[in-house]
Amino acid sequence: MFDDLLLPQKCSVGEAEEKLLKLKSRCSVIGTDEAGRGSLAGPVVAAAVFLTREQEEKLLSMKLRDSKLISPQLREKLFEKIQELGVMWRASQGSPAFIDEKNILRASLHTMGDAVNKLAKKLNFSDVCVIVDGNQRIENINFKQWVLIRADKLIPVVAAASVVAKVLRDRLMKNYSEKYQIYDFAKNKGYPTPAHINAVKENGMSDIHRRSFCKKILEKK
Repeated sequence: MFDDLLLPQKCSVGEAEEKLLKLKSRCSVIGTDEAGRGSLAGPVVAAAVFLTREQEEKLLSMKLRDSKLISPQLREKLFEKIQELGVMWRASQGSPAFIDEKNILRASLHTMGDAVNKLAKKLNFSDVCVIVDGNQRIENINFKQWVLIRADKLIPVVAAASVVAKVLRDRLMKNYSEKYQIYDFAKNKGYPTPAHINAVKENGMSDIHRRSFCKKILEKK
C-alpha cells in the first residue's frame, strides 16, 4: 500500500533510499525544511524544493548535505548552483510576532506549509508527496506527507531545502545587522551566543527579537 511508504518516522540510510525510490515511482517528491528555530531574533525561514534526477546528482557531487553540517562557504556555493541549475524552490518566513503568537513549533510547520503550497502551485503536479524534516505533520497542506526524523541528513531534496532556508535566513540576518549593530546579527544570526545574550540583557530587545524567547533572559538580569 502507498501509505506504507510514508512510515516509519525513523529510517536508516539504506531504508530511506529504498523508500525514496518507491515514492518517486508513484508521485512527485517535494522536500521541506526550516532554519532559525532556536534563534532569539529574526524570523523562522522555510523552503520547499523539487529536484530532477540530474539536479540531484550535480548537487550531490558538490557534497550536498544537511546545511548544519557544511560550511557557510559551501552553503553559498550550493545555493548559487541551485540557482544556476534552475531548481524549482519557494520560501516563506514566519515573523517574530507570529512565533510569539503561535509558538515556534507551530510557526515553523505553518511556514513550511506556506513554502510547500507556493511550490506546488508553481509546479502544478497532479500527485505530490512532501517529505517533512522532523516528527510533526504539516496541517496547512493537502498533500501526502512522509514525516521523517533526520530527513535533512537522509534525503537529498530535504538537504537542499535546508540549504536554501539557511542561506536566505543568514543573508536576512546580515542585513538586519546594519540596523541593529549592537546585537551583531551578522555574526550570531540571532542565535543565543553569550555575547548576544549579554547584549539583550544590557540593551533590551530590538523590534525583531522574539519576546517569548527573551523573557527568561531579561528576568535574570
